[in-house]
Amino acid sequence: MPAMIVPPQRTLRLEPVTADNFDAVCAVQVRPDQAHLVSPVVKSLAEAYVHPTCAWPRAVVDGDDVVGFVMAFHDIVWDPATDPADRRSGIWRLNIDAGHQGKGYGRFAVHSVVDEIRRRGTHAAVHVSWHLGPGSPEPFYLGLGFTPTGELSGDERVGVLVLGPAAPPAG
Repeated sequence: MPAMIVPPQRTLRLEPVTADNFDAVCAVQVRPDQAHLVSPVVKSLAEAYVHPTCAWPRAVVDGDDVVGFVMAFHDIVWDPATDPADRRSGIWRLNIDAGHQGKGYGRFAVHSVVDEIRRRGTHAAVHVSWHLGPGSPEPFYLGLGFTPTGELSGDERVGVLVLGPAAPPAG
């Protein structure tokens, strides 16, 4: 009987961006037809550098491979001119490498950010914004439970996911 080949188990996780994974993180590129919808990772890292108190950049890693990038924002004043008391947390940027899309990495990254915001306990909702038009990630976010707020952030639609109570620990 031939030996059975067992595929390696996925070990998905978010990791801080460090000198060791910086090049791999910067190499993450979405499909060419999506490039107009999301900024390159290097721009996100620059934004994280100039906004260190609210930016939370992370590599999306499977085993030893960087497969994407996600950056959350934590506890920002959403629109200071309109309502300085409206503080929010959410997903600032999500880039899954073109060769790794459709494998659940984006879903994992969003759930991980939601878990981090829930863990911090400062907000009862997670916000995200997306471009509309061809190739828009709107169906992805709607499928994860985000609903449009009716707001725009620049030319992007804003969505919100209201957090329910944390799931009880397994076991």
